[in-house]
Amino acid sequence: MAITAPPEETAWLLHHVLGFTEMDEADTAAILEEATRTAEGVLGPLDRVGDQVGSKWVDGAVVAPPGFAEAFRTYAEAGWIGIAADEAHGGQGLSHVIALAAFEPVSSANMGFGLCPMLTQDAIALLETHGAADQKARLLAPMVSGAWTGTMCLTEPQSGSDLSGVRSRAVPEGDLFRITGTKIFITWGEHGMTENILHMVLARLPDAPAGSAGISLFAVPKRLADGSANQVSCVSIEHKLGIHASPTCVMEFEGALGEMVGKPHRGLPSMFAMMNAARLGVAIQGVASAERAFRRAADFAVVRSQGGGPIVAHPDVRRMLWTMRALALGGRLLALHAAMESKTSRGELLIPVAKAWCTDAGVEAASLGVQVHGGMGFVEETGAAQHLRDARISPIYEGTNGIQALTLLRRGLLRDQGAAVAELLAEIEGADFASPGLLHAAQAAGVAAAWLRQAEPRAAEAGASAFLTVIGTVAAGWLCAKVAARADAPASARAAAEVFLDQILPRVHANVTMLQAPTAALIDDRLIA
Repeated sequence: MAITAPPEETAWLLHHVLGFTEMDEADTAAILEEATRTAEGVLGPLDRVGDQVGSKWVDGAVVAPPGFAEAFRTYAEAGWIGIAADEAHGGQGLSHVIALAAFEPVSSANMGFGLCPMLTQDAIALLETHGAADQKARLLAPMVSGAWTGTMCLTEPQSGSDLSGVRSRAVPEGDLFRITGTKIFITWGEHGMTENILHMVLARLPDAPAGSAGISLFAVPKRLADGSANQVSCVSIEHKLGIHASPTCVMEFEGALGEMVGKPHRGLPSMFAMMNAARLGVAIQGVASAERAFRRAADFAVVRSQGGGPIVAHPDVRRMLWTMRALALGGRLLALHAAMESKTSRGELLIPVAKAWCTDAGVEAASLGVQVHGGMGFVEETGAAQHLRDARISPIYEGTNGIQALTLLRRGLLRDQGAAVAELLAEIEGADFASPGLLHAAQAAGVAAAWLRQAEPRAAEAGASAFLTVIGTVAAGWLCAKVAARADAPASARAAAEVFLDQILPRVHANVTMLQAPTAALIDDRLIA
């Protein structure tokens, strides 16, 4: 039973729809086929035990689920962690777009496992961008090889997503710093699968100004260069709705030694290299959730009989299945397009859109997957419930989807007076394959953008999430229209693209109507009773 997207289809989308040219299509397909074999053969069989057993906290140590340490070694030794890392540090030097595409089957097969290499790859990207030469020489090779893993230590109990409230302190001690503070929600913050863990930590120097401008970034290892334990520990792990295999840790830094990465008081801008990479990774997690839920539901619908035959013959069941397939296709195209444009202004516009739109789509598809199973979907034995439980975290972490919507509003629309949005919509409207429905949707998105630019701030914020849905749906619809227009498109992908255009793209108009008419209760200061 296939549990991931067809690798040859993803390769075709990259080369024939998204215009990827950094390697031959045959090479792309071969890499994705190998990633799929690893995902389905090594990681998929551990998904259920990861959910049922989970990671355990025992007196400060975190014990990964059975089989995970061996799977991690297999994954690392095959070179997947360093697929996009610099060859000078043991990486393969391939495109980060290929790395992202190869990460989708990993997340489909075992989302909880995939978070560990994902964050390690993101820490590698941070160090490659902002690390000093000596830091790259010392720190990158063990991470690329999988001897070490990496974490992102941002959130604190009192500040949540508001990083301007970070209180962790960093006091100079020679060339190093003593880091003190508590970080929460640290994914794979502790485990026994590797010899070391490198924590990327936001903290304040003694002379730091208040607010986000006073935050610096530090690399803090679990074990020091001499092999001794650093003064950092996991004091508990969370009991969660899903992703039970992935330990979500409360980390205590009690004078741990660390070294600064980047410049003093410029930690947050430096951390964005890791955060944006993580947001694209989480976007692909949303796609993977949709694809995995679709494949499980489709397999069930073929064998489940009701009303005189298999339920896959019923139009309403087909509606749900094709919606799931279309959401996965649209999200895949949107996330990979954002990754290809990540170094441009288009990428800056689309990364928050991809993170939010794709993860919302993943939750929707996983919920539909439960519905296709009927009552059998609500019990754990079928596995459909796990997909929904696991997917539900993705709209929350790496910046809630509401935060992504505000980022789109403030940085993607208002900061440049709508220029980047207008450029995207103009390209969509000028496409020779654009259908009347796509043109109408793009024009409606332009109306929404104009309304938000002149709206009162609270009214604009109330419409930010709807606007993100509009932009994500129009952009994904534009890319799906490219698929639908190609006679050589894989048949299933072309059908899914047509479903997206006919059944999902019209959602744009409802969201435009909503954001232009904010109900008073959304924007006044009265308490919700």
